[in-house]
Amino acid sequence: MRMSQAADVWWKTAVVYCADVQTFLDSDGDGHGDLAGMASRIDYLADLGITCLWLMPFYPSAGRDDGYDITDFYGVDGRYGSHGDFVELVRTAHNRGIRVIVDFVMNHTSEKHPWFRSARSSKSSRFRDYYVWRDTTPPDTSSQVVFPGEEDSIWEFDERTGEYYLHHFYKSQPDLNIGNPEVRDEIAKTMGFWLELGLAGFRVDAVPFMFTPDKLPDVEHEFAFDPHMYLRHLRSYLSRRVGDGILLGEVNVPHEEQAKFFGGEQGGELTMQFDFIGMQAFYLAMARQDATPLVEALHARPKVDPDSQWATFLRNHDELTLDKLSDEERAEVFAAFGPEPEMQLYGRGLRRRLPPMLGGDQRRIRMAYSLLFSTPGTPVLFYGEEIGMGDNPDLPERLAVRTPMQWTPDANGGFSTAPPRKLARPLPEGAYAARYVNVADQRNDPDSLLSFMRQLIHRYRQSPELGWSEFHPLEQPHAAVLAHLCRADEWAMVAVHNLGSEPCTVPLDLSWTEPGTVLVDLLQEGRTELEEGQVEVKLEGYGYRWLRVSAPGDRRIA
Repeated sequence: MRMSQAADVWWKTAVVYCADVQTFLDSDGDGHGDLAGMASRIDYLADLGITCLWLMPFYPSAGRDDGYDITDFYGVDGRYGSHGDFVELVRTAHNRGIRVIVDFVMNHTSEKHPWFRSARSSKSSRFRDYYVWRDTTPPDTSSQVVFPGEEDSIWEFDERTGEYYLHHFYKSQPDLNIGNPEVRDEIAKTMGFWLELGLAGFRVDAVPFMFTPDKLPDVEHEFAFDPHMYLRHLRSYLSRRVGDGILLGEVNVPHEEQAKFFGGEQGGELTMQFDFIGMQAFYLAMARQDATPLVEALHARPKVDPDSQWATFLRNHDELTLDKLSDEERAEVFAAFGPEPEMQLYGRGLRRRLPPMLGGDQRRIRMAYSLLFSTPGTPVLFYGEEIGMGDNPDLPERLAVRTPMQWTPDANGGFSTAPPRKLARPLPEGAYAARYVNVADQRNDPDSLLSFMRQLIHRYRQSPELGWSEFHPLEQPHAAVLAHLCRADEWAMVAVHNLGSEPCTVPLDLSWTEPGTVLVDLLQEGRTELEEGQVEVKLEGYGYRWLRVSAPGDRRIA
């Protein structure tokens, strides 16, 4: 393959960084992060090697779901700045080679959105059919709620019109009726508006819920369109507006359903999807110190078309969901990484960041991120991961991991000059307080986690086979070890990771290589000659190696 081909399909070798404007950097001292603060840190992201910035919601909202309960899809929350500030951020990012995508939340609105205010005012409102209603008492739907313990039904009675409205999330977030062509037009107009301001695409929130018709037996409402055909239309619309724009979908469903949301092997629907199943298998493998669950999960990924891509991650802004594990498997992960009830959430996940879960063990932390970046796919980082930020368990629900970015060891971690009581959210204390974990202390320390992450990112960007390869596990005798080959035409790399605490020597059969081939260590200095295609790789406990397969005549610079 050609390097220009890798550049055309940029998302397959991107490094995505998810950041929340309100908790990243406060430029005006009011306690809330803002777009100007984000823009002032673009050089930091560029130095780290980030190529795509994903912004969490910055729209006006009712403030009941951390910005996801939107009251104006075209607006900017005044606390964060203006449309002018947004355009300046995007322009600055482009100047440093960073594309920008934003959260696209069209499954629901806030109950305070003008559409819903009108819809609940009268059954004859022109916005009534923008939402899903029923006039009969719904059956028990407690098993279908997204946030168990917070809601007990996906239907809420509206006293003003005497009917129930659908809400898969909080009752303050009524679901939009995507079956209504007027709603679909609104979605397209919203996309078009933000694309005109320079975006490279969208992270699409809660995709399956957007296209799930209400199938309760006594409800006649059915969608009058094919949801997958609609996704194709959205992708086509995006491509007409921005030729290389992307739709990164949040689709936490079984592999068979994920394949459909890609558009099958022909593609044409979502450009990328998060690999939730691989992420959950990673934590099970870490808990067992046995790579088998992860190998099985990666091997089971459905085949997708060459332009589609898996987005790999270890942490995101929500709870670390373990819903695709069995009850027994989930209990294993809970016991290893979140044994206390306050560390768990919704009975299915954890509300902790990775470093606290691993007890601050730098060997395991670095091995985990080495594995993330060497797994075929596009890595996605949640802000603060690069410095090993912790969480604040005193905050409710998912907010525990959405604390302010820690820039310096100074007051408020350098996030804001406001009094602590005015901060958007309090910072962690204890071992993960800003005085111990911050950018300033790590930036010029060659042994810091930040320096290590920078190296990983730069090596990943120099190895397009990591984004373009399928998963090819290599046979070897150690259960705790995952050895795999990433290969795209003439480019190849072998990654070897020890999930166990005991050192080991891993024999690998690379007899398919040409005589004279050497393995170039990309994370340490050294070259290893193959003996008739055979090699033994020594690993410490939680050790890892990235070995570029360099055939005679390979002109790539190690």
